[in-house]
Amino acid sequence: MTTKSIRTLIGGTLIAALVITLPALAGPQIEHWQSESGARVFFIESRSLPMLDIRVDFAAGSAYEPEGLEGLASMTRGLLETGIEGLDEQAIVEQIADTGAQISGDTDRDRNSLVLRTLSSATERDASVDLAARLLATPSFPEAALERERNRSIAGLREALTRPATLASRAFSAGIYPEHPYGRQTTLESLARIDRDALADFHRRYFVASNATVTIVGDIDRAGAERIAQRLTAALPRGEAAPPLAEPKMPEARVERIANASAQAHIAVGLPGMGREDPDYYPLLVGNHVLGGGGFTSRLTKEVRDARGYAYSVFSFFHPHRVAGPFQIGLQTRGSQAESALAVVSEVLAAFTADGPTDDELGAAQSNIINGFGLRLDSNRKILDHVAMIGFYGLPLDWLDTYTDHIAAVTAEQIQDAFARRIRPEHLVTIIAGGDGDRPAEVTSN
Repeated sequence: MTTKSIRTLIGGTLIAALVITLPALAGPQIEHWQSESGARVFFIESRSLPMLDIRVDFAAGSAYEPEGLEGLASMTRGLLETGIEGLDEQAIVEQIADTGAQISGDTDRDRNSLVLRTLSSATERDASVDLAARLLATPSFPEAALERERNRSIAGLREALTRPATLASRAFSAGIYPEHPYGRQTTLESLARIDRDALADFHRRYFVASNATVTIVGDIDRAGAERIAQRLTAALPRGEAAPPLAEPKMPEARVERIANASAQAHIAVGLPGMGREDPDYYPLLVGNHVLGGGGFTSRLTKEVRDARGYAYSVFSFFHPHRVAGPFQIGLQTRGSQAESALAVVSEVLAAFTADGPTDDELGAAQSNIINGFGLRLDSNRKILDHVAMIGFYGLPLDWLDTYTDHIAAVTAEQIQDAFARRIRPEHLVTIIAGGDGDRPAEVTSN
């Protein structure tokens, strides 16, 4: 029997033991339908608290911004609660307070969202849902609020651009997505261009029912959830779903150094990684836990931090998006040892892509991920976020039920194969921002 055969046999035995000893974790039952308005709806009934958690997602993240108006998506979201017909910003704040509701939201590369938490009692629930529906459908984007938020955003960005962490993050995104909307960066100039017409046009195109995903979790039955979903989206134009995003092209490997007087160098290494529906999702996820996502037990931490003391924290992650989101290795280190730290990172990554994890590393990673999965679903808000992700990205409704089985089924050979194919050195982009304050001055001779 060959060494590889023995390794496969041992790995299979460990995985089988893992599946037997760990309890099956059944996810909550997700119901799904399309509302009369055209929105997709995902619902979980949960009677443990007299609360409702609701999220409305639109495919209207930063990737859909017109070129030259970067920052428009987040500005649109930020101004939803500043005015609607018949209510100014202060009146909206008071009405939210009167119902005891919480309204929030966020914007990322793919999504623009409004999140509502409300009591499930009819009076408070209906008032808060009605207000949320009006915020989504008829924002007035008052000029005074726009000017205030635009000036605040410009000031915040100007200050952020002095920090090496910001410089590294922006250069990394632009570097791994040189010809893709994921790589576009908000600038002082693009923020200054945003006006009420741009906000209204973006809202009119993307905040439509056919582009909406509604997720409801909490103390209500199916019929009530159907009424809420319809109420939230009935006043929206039916419209059309956002067009699909193109897959990003792989960049050419390069190293970019950005001057900054900080003592610490901020380092990012990576490339476009995987989308939500990627066939290598589970091998890459489990493999990354071994490489740099498992905290103090990861290889990068052991070699970069523990063995050599180059960094207090070093990590790696895959951030799946609608199309290939970033794979990134990150750390901070003294400027004078940045090159040495990078050399160790490269050695660890090369060894891992060549050989994959050991059986012990694989078993520990699977056990850790599986045992921690329940903590990701221990509140209605966490359940809401997971179900919203399933709904928005069109994942199988049993994704939560089968997640741990998929994790347990990953083999060392699958991980090695996926990393060898996907994490190619000829495409790795490296950014080093700052650290100039810890580098010796150059010695010149006459």
